[in-house]
Amino acid sequence: MSSVSAVYNIRMLPNKFGRIVLGLYSSRSSSVCGVVQTTVSRNGFSWTAVCKKRTLWLQRCAGEQTQQHNQQCQSSTRSVHQTTVDPEELKRFQTLASKWWDENGEFKALHAMNDLRVPFIRDNLLNVHKAHHPGKPLAGRRILDVGCGGGLLTEPLGRLGASVLGIDPVEDSISMAQLHSSYDPDLGERVRYRACTLEELSADVAGDEVGLQAGLFDAIVASEVVEHLADLETFALCCGRVLKPGGSLFITTINKTNLSYALAIVVAEQLLCIVPSGTHDWEKFISPVELERHLESNGFSVQSVQGMFYNPASGAWSWANSTAINYALHAVKVAEDPKSEPQSDNQDSSEATH
Repeated sequence: MSSVSAVYNIRMLPNKFGRIVLGLYSSRSSSVCGVVQTTVSRNGFSWTAVCKKRTLWLQRCAGEQTQQHNQQCQSSTRSVHQTTVDPEELKRFQTLASKWWDENGEFKALHAMNDLRVPFIRDNLLNVHKAHHPGKPLAGRRILDVGCGGGLLTEPLGRLGASVLGIDPVEDSISMAQLHSSYDPDLGERVRYRACTLEELSADVAGDEVGLQAGLFDAIVASEVVEHLADLETFALCCGRVLKPGGSLFITTINKTNLSYALAIVVAEQLLCIVPSGTHDWEKFISPVELERHLESNGFSVQSVQGMFYNPASGAWSWANSTAINYALHAVKVAEDPKSEPQSDNQDSSEATH
């Protein structure tokens, strides 16, 4: 989507929201304080106050974050010893488990995202695997849907012919996914669910010495998941362990920018209530550069990164030139397990650079 069309779409939003988003979108390279100083709502809401408060908070946290980052880097090991699950996130999604299939509820935006993410996954897999199956283009492919929730993405991938395993640590969400898929006989044996974490599945696959290759996947999908994880390094490591060499990893998430804070949290959660308040933590958002660093250090080569934009007025997603808010990433596994072969780290790093 060009910048001109993006601005046109924003101008079509309701007046109050349109003025806010247009100012933010057109100035996304500036600091959020400079963007919003002149934007004040009719009820006296001050964007300047929001910015000042957030800036002070970020300054207080900067030293602590740097120290934590250094400690994580120093304590990084070659084995999985962390968990990807954040207990607070677990509680939050537990309360929403019954609402996954309400297309006009809290997950409305995720339902609409299928218009972009399903073709994104399908087309990239077809480029990697040249075999075509009329009517079932993903037939023969084994896909792991990490953080599947109620199966909003798992089911359409199954209808494309793939054999899909959806995993989620929230048991009630898995129960909802199983119930919903049972209504569609076309899914049959192609869609399965399991209440577990990625690291638990990784341990099971690694322990299956006889059928190890049979337990690996052709593709992994983690859509709107990584911004809720407790440990991204463990996530990347486990993905590499359950994915076949040459397999694909698909991620959609939110960039860590001032613009994403303003739109995804202040506007979406606090002003428009598009998503429940507290759904996102800006400190967990990750930039494409940082995400690519984690992936390449675990044997992945990033193939593409594409910006995404959600229009709350139309309820539709579209591709965008900018990755300042949401983005989709496709990576391919190029090494068996680079962390088990430290002598070849330099070679792997060179091969993974794009």
